[in-house]
Amino acid sequence: MTVLLDHRYRAGEMHRFDASGADFVYLPAAGAMFAFDEAIVAVLTLVEQGTVVHSDLVKALTADGMSAVDAEGLLREMRMVRLLEAENIVAQPAIVDAPPADYPLQALVLNVTNQCNLACTYCYEFGADKISTQTGKPKYMTPETARTAVDFLLDSAKGRKAVHVTFFGGETLMNFRLLKDTVEYANARAAETGRRCTYSLTTNATLLTDPIIDFLNDNAVGVTVSIDGPKDMQDSRRIYKSGKGSYDVIEPRLKSLIARHKTRAVTARVTLTAGNTDVVGIYRHLKDVIGFHEIGFAPVTTTDDGHDFGLNGDGMSDVLQGFHDLSEEWLQYALRGQMHGFSNVSETLSELVSGTNKSHPCGAGLGLLGVSPGGDLAPCHRFTDADEHVMGHIDTGIDQEKRTDFLTRGHVGSKYECTSCWARPLCAGGCHHEAFVRYNDTGHANLHYCDWIRQWTDRVLSIYGTIAVRNPEFLDRFADRKGMSS
Repeated sequence: MTVLLDHRYRAGEMHRFDASGADFVYLPAAGAMFAFDEAIVAVLTLVEQGTVVHSDLVKALTADGMSAVDAEGLLREMRMVRLLEAENIVAQPAIVDAPPADYPLQALVLNVTNQCNLACTYCYEFGADKISTQTGKPKYMTPETARTAVDFLLDSAKGRKAVHVTFFGGETLMNFRLLKDTVEYANARAAETGRRCTYSLTTNATLLTDPIIDFLNDNAVGVTVSIDGPKDMQDSRRIYKSGKGSYDVIEPRLKSLIARHKTRAVTARVTLTAGNTDVVGIYRHLKDVIGFHEIGFAPVTTTDDGHDFGLNGDGMSDVLQGFHDLSEEWLQYALRGQMHGFSNVSETLSELVSGTNKSHPCGAGLGLLGVSPGGDLAPCHRFTDADEHVMGHIDTGIDQEKRTDFLTRGHVGSKYECTSCWARPLCAGGCHHEAFVRYNDTGHANLHYCDWIRQWTDRVLSIYGTIAVRNPEFLDRFADRKGMSS
């Protein structure tokens, strides 16, 4: 006790926010949130003005009517969750442990083709890696390669009761026959081992037909459609090679998809680019006119030199304002106990509810790998067919040396700029591929959108706090949501 009386305390690392008149704190070290009572606020008010001796904190609390025993207990709890830190204890740098060599896979992204029937002006496959323009590589995955990939996934998913396969492209449905055969094969192989396999795909919707939709429905294949909004926005960048827009082609197909596909929610993924930042207007069209169940938005923050579609500071500000406007609508739905379709809120809230504290931005190279049409392994689908990022082959397995290097450099503890950022448990430095394109280093922090991420995360924290105060039962819906989508 004598030692404690001599300790001087400072405020620990935290991000404070308020919601519905209540005080909350987000603790980056734990990836956790707490609501404050008056006693905690009183202690933090003292230590935020400078370091304070332990005995003085006890005196301040007892002067407000708390017993000495309760005051000691409160300070002990605040030290345990690191709301308080001893002045003479130097914070230790994050330890970057070597990634486990036998970490079991959970998912593969099969790039069933690197070909596409559209020529979207912002497509990353024509970016820094020049993936789609490389010669000497297979354009379509063969059934043999797909089956070997499924076997590789099941063999590598030690201890997992379920695995997931995402079909990707190019345009995925240009190789639908392979997709169909692969689902049938994976279902049989998984059943042989007492496990199950779930599926999802991304498509531009131009090749959807009712028989394809029925197959996707019958096999509960989750569908994400890449679409940019109403006709004028869609046709400005999502075009055929002839320059013709794609909206009129996909609109009736999308309505058929949503009407016939009942086993999984149908999601829209919107790419926001320069001149295409009307978040609320796009949402209204996709939700109310087309009928998507959920809509998520991805701003383009990185482009090659000479391209004009990347968002600058003003464009990102417009996007953030649109996110705020739409998130307020999301919140009003939640307070009434209703789900809203703005998935950017739902996904971040799910991470907060589950206490996410990321070592890496995503599962790339850990539980997830991408597979090229030729069978090469890559950290994720965005790196497939880029020679610099090959991480093995489905016939020979994972190149553990390359995987270890990728994961070690990509660890949030390896990114100096992230160590003092309160949002790092949810961001971990951002997308590996964006880091490579912008900084030529997959392990570099994506500094170009740090402020944007912090502002958006703060907004979702406020939403969390408001729901916790006014409709806490609604948060239970997100407890098991994390990890449901790929």
